[in-house]
Amino acid sequence: MTVKQTESLTLPASMEPDNPLWRYALACWQKPELAETCLSLQEQGWSVTRILCAGWLGVNGRVFTGVEDAKVTEWRRYVTGRIRSARKSIPRQHAASHELRNALAKAELQAEQTELALAWHTLNDVNLEVASMQDCTLTIVQNLLAAAPLQKRDPQPMNDLTKLASLLSDNYCGRPQPC
Repeated sequence: MTVKQTESLTLPASMEPDNPLWRYALACWQKPELAETCLSLQEQGWSVTRILCAGWLGVNGRVFTGVEDAKVTEWRRYVTGRIRSARKSIPRQHAASHELRNALAKAELQAEQTELALAWHTLNDVNLEVASMQDCTLTIVQNLLAAAPLQKRDPQPMNDLTKLASLLSDNYCGRPQPC
């Protein structure tokens, strides 16, 4: 059976891979508990890019509408997701495939950087609303609800979101990040 090749995606010429959102993501990833929480949520269907956008906007006192450009979604689906899937298909302990798995992990990180660059490209255009709340963590909780709406607001998921928001805001609230 032949699989139809998807057309290449058109990427903006002005895309900035090394941008404030990427630097925020790198700083967040230095916190093991935050990284583990994001990866756990990713396994449950959340987008880490959307989580990071919600956090970055929140620490800057801005609302995340939950709207993202179609290019971000397409990139996540056709590039980042497929590379991640290929990497996960190779067992960690399979010595003969170790080099390939590492190469895919590196490609996955580059794809995630591109995904964040695509998000950054439009983030400031579609998320202009300033948060009415003074509490940075509460703003991030609201942004996380927009990033990954819950079907119902059970106390436990809300507690988890508050904990995640606290981790995302740690060392940032009160100190806006550059736009």
